[in-house]
Amino acid sequence: MKRIGLFFGSFNPIHNDHLKLASFFLEKADLDLIWFMITPQNPWKKITDLLDETERLKIVSQALLSHPKFEVNMIEFKLPKPNYTYTTLTKLKKEYPEKVFKLILGADNLISFDKWKNYDKILDEFELLIYPRVTNESIPKKFLEHSKIFWPKAPDLIISSSEIRKKIREGNDVSTKVPTKSWEYIKENNFYST
Repeated sequence: MKRIGLFFGSFNPIHNDHLKLASFFLEKADLDLIWFMITPQNPWKKITDLLDETERLKIVSQALLSHPKFEVNMIEFKLPKPNYTYTTLTKLKKEYPEKVFKLILGADNLISFDKWKNYDKILDEFELLIYPRVTNESIPKKFLEHSKIFWPKAPDLIISSSEIRKKIREGNDVSTKVPTKSWEYIKENNFYST
């Protein structure tokens, strides 16, 4: 059975640290593929802050061109909004019964993970692979010690998508922070500049 890492995010926009993390998990978590799960509308984020989902899809697709084991998955585009992870996972299991899915999440998600829809069912049915985003003191103990939550020594994210958007608005060059083809597309379309 193929083992797929599901890297959920708004990817608004994708940046090089996302790719670095995906490469780390591909190797260290013994995964066959990483699927970038672009979330059209996260229930925890303001939709006004998001670039249109089809444009984010194009930006991510450009970033993955030179990574044969990274793929974009658009399943959430076809599901009701806002997008709930458990709904997506249920649909994936139904469509791909021959695959094993593991979630790749930032540690900051665990602070309020028990507020996620059906979070307990997610933990019953899937493993979580966590990368650092916050200090562990703010994460509930039940998640720090959970048997389905794994903490490989993933690299820190040096930059965030919100920082990149801010830098673009301020007129700064972020070409070294964003995959080249993605950056060309962002610049060509003047995204995030206002």
